[in-house]
Amino acid sequence: MSQTSTHLSLPYIQPAQAQKHVTHNEALRILDALVQLSVGSRALTEPPANPAEGARYIVASGATGDWAGQDHAIALYEGPSWITIPANTGWRAWIEDEGQELVWDGSLWQANTGALPDHIGLGTAA
Repeated sequence: MSQTSTHLSLPYIQPAQAQKHVTHNEALRILDALVQLSVGSRALTEPPANPAEGARYIVASGATGDWAGQDHAIALYEGPSWITIPANTGWRAWIEDEGQELVWDGSLWQANTGALPDHIGLGTAA
């Protein structure tokens, strides 16, 4: 059995594992960062000097410092450190400083072309 889930790489609690709460809390932290993803910016190549707890960014190409080697990943500030999460194809993110939604196509964050509706209605209009 794998130690992480297929799509979000959430850690699984393993048989006879000590301190199960640590693994469970890590999975919750990742879910909290990714569900309804909204990031401050995708233009930064290095972490901001004084990020707010829980701040999220998409790391720009050519990243340095704590973000070096994490181009295009989602960076989450969990004081006092950064957690980076690589995106999976199809993930969507609202970019706050641009006011637009982007979709990860596997190599770049692209503007949502509208190929999929923004809202879906079940049994009624969206």
